[in-house]
Amino acid sequence: MPTLLDLQHAVHRSLVARNDAELASHIIPDGLAPQSRLNIYRNTFVGTLTTALRLSFPAVYRLVGAAFFESAARIFIEAEPPDSAYLDDYGETFPDFLARFAPAASLSYLPDVARLEWCVNRALHALDVEPLDLARLAAIDPQDQSRVGFVPCPSIGLVRSTYPVDAIWRAVLAQDDDAMSKIDLRSDPVWLLIERRKSGVDVIRCTAQAWRFASELFATRPLEAAIDAAPGVDASILLADHLAAGRLVDFKFVDLAGANAPEVNP
Repeated sequence: MPTLLDLQHAVHRSLVARNDAELASHIIPDGLAPQSRLNIYRNTFVGTLTTALRLSFPAVYRLVGAAFFESAARIFIEAEPPDSAYLDDYGETFPDFLARFAPAASLSYLPDVARLEWCVNRALHALDVEPLDLARLAAIDPQDQSRVGFVPCPSIGLVRSTYPVDAIWRAVLAQDDDAMSKIDLRSDPVWLLIERRKSGVDVIRCTAQAWRFASELFATRPLEAAIDAAPGVDASILLADHLAAGRLVDFKFVDLAGANAPEVNP
């Protein structure tokens, strides 16, 4: 007799890989064929995950329509099933899937809209974390300041795109056809910072240099590396803005290669 764990693994293989042979022999028909019973579970599994994706990517859903989205979601689910029961975490790789999905190629901006939506989704569900205590920062020895690597707030996200995906996202969610018709896909690239504030999630346009500085900073790279990544900017002003906005919650000492050293607790 199979163990409970064996049966659970067999159910997983049936739902994800459509391999019913192993499990079917352990199902009592009782008026309904084993395959039909398994199809009920499989349809529920796919339907639940499709709904989770639709809630995380509402603008993508509206851009492509229900039929297209559900078809794409089914293919994505079969290729990349969840590895966690927490559905808000499911869909991180959906933008990359859309970038490879040939039927979506005519909407070249779609993957970047999805990347923006995933950052918004992450911001919405991120844990609340207290901002960095500036007294700890002030206590750092001046000779170690260039080695400080900052830990960002979990709600922070960064997206860059050759398309004005923030304008597309807002117009689609507002169902503003007039605004959508005025969007110029050939306009300059956008460099976006996404964060959750008390008023909700903000999507902020940055300059390219400020975005590059933030990208290094939020990756917990040493401060010196962040400064080198954005020559010509006033790093002190940018850093002060991030600290004042509560976007940084901790720091570590890191070497110039980016390897983390033990956390500092002055």
